[in-house]
Formats: sequence, C-alpha cells, structure tokens
Amino acid sequence: MNKITGIYELSVPLEGDIKNAVVNFSAHDVSLVAVVSNIIRFGRPVVGYGFNSIGRFAQPGILQTRMVPRVLNADPASLVTENEDFFDPAAISSVAMSNEKPGGHGDRAGALGALELAVWDLNAKLADEPAWSWISKCHATRIERLDVSTYAAGGYYYSTDSLARLRDELRGYRDLGFDGFKIKIGGASLEADLERIDTAVDLAGSGQRVAVDANGRFDTDTALRYLESISVRGLRWFEEPGDPLDFELLSQLSAMTDIPLATGENLFSVQDTRNLLLYGGMKPGRDVFQMDAGLSYGLTEYVKMLGQLESAGMSRDQCFPHGGHLINLHIAAGLNLGGCEAYPGVFGPFGGFSPACEISDGSVTPSDAPGFGLEEKPELLPYINKLGEDF
Repeated sequence: MNKITGIYELSVPLEGDIKNAVVNFSAHDVSLVAVVSNIIRFGRPVVGYGFNSIGRFAQPGILQTRMVPRVLNADPASLVTENEDFFDPAAISSVAMSNEKPGGHGDRAGALGALELAVWDLNAKLADEPAWSWISKCHATRIERLDVSTYAAGGYYYSTDSLARLRDELRGYRDLGFDGFKIKIGGASLEADLERIDTAVDLAGSGQRVAVDANGRFDTDTALRYLESISVRGLRWFEEPGDPLDFELLSQLSAMTDIPLATGENLFSVQDTRNLLLYGGMKPGRDVFQMDAGLSYGLTEYVKMLGQLESAGMSRDQCFPHGGHLINLHIAAGLNLGGCEAYPGVFGPFGGFSPACEISDGSVTPSDAPGFGLEEKPELLPYINKLGEDF
C-alpha cells in the first residue's frame, strides 16, 4: 500500500521589490511543500511538490503544528484511493482540517492549498504523466486544446521614469510571445493611471488586450470615477475595484457598465464563491473569476467552486486563475478553463512558466514532464533540492 513517509515545508522569499496599490511584496514569502511517498524509483522516493501561490505569506506554523501532524498520524489506509495505488487528495484535506472550525477562510486555506496540491503532483508522478493530463482524467474532462490563453500580469509602479519603464516592461512581454497585458491602477492619481493605461493600450494595439487591476483599493466613489474613464477605453476587464468582500460595490458597478469585472483571487471557499454569485451581480458570459487553488484549500475545493459557477450559469471560459505560475497553468489546461495569467520576470522563483513551456501569440502550452513540472524551473530547483535535504 502507498504511504506518506514525510511532509516537509520550506519558506521561500519572493524575489523583487515591487508594489501594487495596496501591498509591497519585498517581505513576502511562499510555503514550498514536499510530500514524500514510500514508492522508490531510480533509488529515490517519489515526491510531490506544491506551494500556496503568490500574494500571501508562507504558512510554516499552520502546516508544521496542525496540518502535517494530523496527516502523518492518520491511518495510512484512510489516505489512499480504493485500489491503494494513489493518494486521495480529498481524504487528506479532510484529515488535515480535523477539529478546525468552519469559516475564517484565511491563512489556513493557503496552508492546505500547498499541501493538497503537492498530493496532486505526487499522484501525477506516480502515474508518470503531466498534472494537466492526470487532472483531466480525475475529473472526466475532455481537453479541447492543450494550449492555454495567457496574458502577462505586471505593470507595477516604479519610483522613477515610471512611464518609460512601464513601456519597456510591456515591450519585453510582447517579445516573449504575450499579446495581452494586465497593469496595476490605484497607486497613483487617476490622471497618471490613465497615462499608464493609454501607454499599455498603445503597445497592445487594442483596449481588449489590456486589463487593469486595482487590488481592492477603491471606495465606491473612486471606483465609479475610474469606471467612467475605463469604459470609454473598452478594456478587457476591471479587476478588484474594491474590497474583495464588498459584493454590493461589485453589483453596483455591474449594473452600470458592459466592461467585464474580474474578482475571486481573495475568495478562498465554496461559500465565498456562492455569496459572490448571489450578491455580486456577476454576469454569465461577461465577467471573470480568478479563484486560486493554492490560496483556497487546493484543487478539491477549487473544483467545488467551479461547480458553483456552472450551477449559476457561468462558463469555465470565464475562469482565469490568479497566480501566474506552473500549477495554475496545469489546472487551466486540465479543466478546460478560459486561461491563466503569467508573471514573467516577477515574483521569482515561483512566478512565470518553465523554459519547456511554449509561449506564442498569447497562448502557452505546458510541458509533458510528470507532475506540475516544477523541477523544470531553474530558479525554483535549488529550493526543491534544499527541501530534499530533509529526506
């Protein structure tokens, strides 16, 4: 019978001193988790790796003092599938959440996300296939096309030569094969932000290839002022105009515009998603949902969120997971989502894809390496190797 012999966490700092309208990321870190199995191949145990996405913090305390001991102390037979050939992510999640009260979907959602995604990586490696293929099989999804729509998320604020440096940044993304961008707003005056938007539209060739992200910065009056200026530019979408849980604001904006609204990266549960659908005014075929498995208890919970969306008449084409990394690329490919963002050149060592992933004309194709292919990312590999010193 397959068994988990160890679970290890390493807190890895994000690289880069950048900020959006709300957060400076220079002190942020991410939990890299290894789930070690008793299956030996090529003289080494088969290991699954996962992490809790980008934009929050590493969670060594929750993992090491609560979740990991629960899993390691559980009956091994309760953690595997019926045929005992693979590990059961839902069962492991349930054990990891033992004695946790409902609600309060914050840091623990990211802690479990890292652990649960490592189990998906482990299972795909045991099957000797890429995670996108394994995810597709487990959810009976017929993959219509392997290349995934993507866009370069960046456009952060610079302390000097802001417009010139923004222009250079977006040109660099275009040279890498991206034909769409997302830039930050809300960290400067409306007039300065409109200059930034117009610069991005000029480089992209169309407002439909430029999205803007306020990172939850605006109150109602400010959001309405920005919406008026954004609407005439025909942008791709307006992301997180206000607090992620201010569904009244979203509903008000939704009724006033045809511009797609995007949100979800800071909603961490099925219930949060249900409330968004009930009260946020989100529209089928128009708006964008950015929930992130690494921040929301893992893929098991994320798939339940998809079920909520589809029950409300939304389409998977409207789903573009936040995060900009390899794990969400595989999830988008395996579940036939609308696409995923990318963080080329920022948020290392996790942001962006591996050299084995082909980017062209705004689409990216994941590699066929077993699992999520995190070992193919040169800047992440040293941390994977360091974590491996523990087992």
